[in-house]
Amino acid sequence: MARELRIPRVLAALPAPVRWLALPLALTCTVVLLLGSWGGADDGVEVPQPSGKAAGYCRALAAALPQQLLGHPRRDPSPASPYVAAWDSTPRTVLRCGVDRPEELDGEHAKDWSPTVDGVTWWSQQLTDGGHRFVTTMRAAYVEVTVPAGAAQNPFDPAAALTAAVKATVPG
Repeated sequence: MARELRIPRVLAALPAPVRWLALPLALTCTVVLLLGSWGGADDGVEVPQPSGKAAGYCRALAAALPQQLLGHPRRDPSPASPYVAAWDSTPRTVLRCGVDRPEELDGEHAKDWSPTVDGVTWWSQQLTDGGHRFVTTMRAAYVEVTVPAGAAQNPFDPAAALTAAVKATVPG
């Protein structure tokens, strides 16, 4: 027994060619919206605005950064900036150069663990989401590396791996 196909009244009032295109057009619009939202016009990473010599040091650092960090490819956030770099470690590790001096360095957190690797000191802070933030101290520009929970076996590994590039481009 065949079922009769019922066309909604809204569509029945439209000419046949428009009705035939309604479903493909709706699907196309849905796909375009989904792909557009995945494109990431803004990745939510705040781009620092260093000035003077710090901006020059940060541009030099951007050119010296590795394309791979601990086996993860570099995938910079959008929009592109010479002051921000990221590596696709899912969740990703993000480096920002030219950030402001962390206010926490003036308070009780100034005594937090601050390892020194090859002459570069990294002030360490555990974030509320379980990740870590490392900021260079005593350099001509502050460099911040944010390592989300689970991005590396040891949260300090990404900062340690970036130390040579920081030391070579941002004077202490």
